Amino acid sequence: MDALIPLLILIALLSLSVYFFGADSSYGPNQIALLLCAGVAALMGMKNGFTWKEMEGGMLHGMSLVFGAILILLAVGALIGSWILAGTVPSMIYYGVQMLSPQWFYAASCIICAIVGLSIGSSWTTAGTLGVALMGIAAALGLNPAITAGAVISGAYFGDKMSPLSDTTNVAAAVTSNDLFLHIRHMLWTTIPAFTIALVVFATIGLTANTDHASADDIQKLLGSLQEEFSISIVSMLPLALLLFMAWRKIPAYPTLIIGALVGCLIAMIFEPNATRQLAGGEGPLSLLKGAWHSLFDGYKSTSSNEAVAALLSKGGMSSMLNTIWLIISAMGFGGVMERAGFLERIVNWALSGVKTVGGLITSTVLTCFGMNAAAGDQYMAIIIPGRMFREAFESKGLHGLNLSRTLEDSGTITSVLIPWNTCGAYMSATLGIATFTYAPFALFNIICPLLAIAYGWLHFKQMPLGTQQALPDAEKA
Repeated sequence: MDALIPLLILIALLSLSVYFFGADSSYGPNQIALLLCAGVAALMGMKNGFTWKEMEGGMLHGMSLVFGAILILLAVGALIGSWILAGTVPSMIYYGVQMLSPQWFYAASCIICAIVGLSIGSSWTTAGTLGVALMGIAAALGLNPAITAGAVISGAYFGDKMSPLSDTTNVAAAVTSNDLFLHIRHMLWTTIPAFTIALVVFATIGLTANTDHASADDIQKLLGSLQEEFSISIVSMLPLALLLFMAWRKIPAYPTLIIGALVGCLIAMIFEPNATRQLAGGEGPLSLLKGAWHSLFDGYKSTSSNEAVAALLSKGGMSSMLNTIWLIISAMGFGGVMERAGFLERIVNWALSGVKTVGGLITSTVLTCFGMNAAAGDQYMAIIIPGRMFREAFESKGLHGLNLSRTLEDSGTITSVLIPWNTCGAYMSATLGIATFTYAPFALFNIICPLLAIAYGWLHFKQMPLGTQQALPDAEKA
């Protein structure tokens, strides 16, 4: 009971947080709940013989584990801002939208959202901008809005899950102490098959839809607005090419992201001088440097008259990551004191008491992540807390930490949108105008991925053994 009391209070407070503040619960209320429950856990630890210094040390140790992730998140914020200013993100969106075909609307919507989500690392932004436009087009075509919402969400979460710019992807890698790019590569084994199956289903459904009267006016307006604000060209894609090259060369994530951000600033100053000066708010000789600098710490602010484009491109900067960092620090403080007091070990031992196989461990992890999404109402909690809880269990089964980080993403990240009272489910429902339980059956990627993770566990397929170091391709071939 001593171990469960802080967790039960946390679940109650997080549930109240979602009830009171809805989609805004991750912007302060959840952090307060976590820090208060860290205090409760510390009191329960002191009841069991620990000193306050030991409890405080546990909190500080938990926080210290994510300092690397914090640096990466700050670098990601800087990169997003500079890439938007450089025209890199707008060019990726522009060329991605070109793939839209009325005959393959559902599948194309899924692909486009995947491309945009991959480029900006945010499922919420993708759904709240391009997703809204696609929902409007679907209404004009007379297509099923629930299926369209499912396609948008499937694509957006694929992009979010696989993007090095995504905060959840960085958190999953950090909480399990894994390299970011190795984590992304290991996720390919479940992510690509799940996305392929979803695309096939969406394409099959789309073939029966009546698209003869299709109108792409909204998409054309989007493309026109992008061209008005930026010089769309292949040159703008150079920062992306460089980032992919450095990732392929296995350069660590932090320097890769920082270099990518600085190259984005250089491209912006050369090829987007008007946008850079406008961001700087001046015309002086140093305005280009000021504008590029501004994009690194406070992101880009679009001046487009198209509201969808303005919302899509007004983001980035290190400052945009501060709330996520606040949440991570608060969660790791709670997890740290729970771990130092021995409470996590007690809970895990109880949860795993009947688990004897790798398949059972993977299944338990998936169900725990889903349960945290339902109980805590936030996907960060569903990544961080199970990530801390199951580390030793995976090691005891001889499994590399990459298997845990992949499972956290396969379940914690993408099942959040299937729960109405979760911040992600509430946001998607309000943004796309479709009830969560209505679109949930068509969020195919989000359903298939955790099922594949469980199947892989029972089949012992692509489970990397403990002791495998950086030679990921060789381990996968073996």
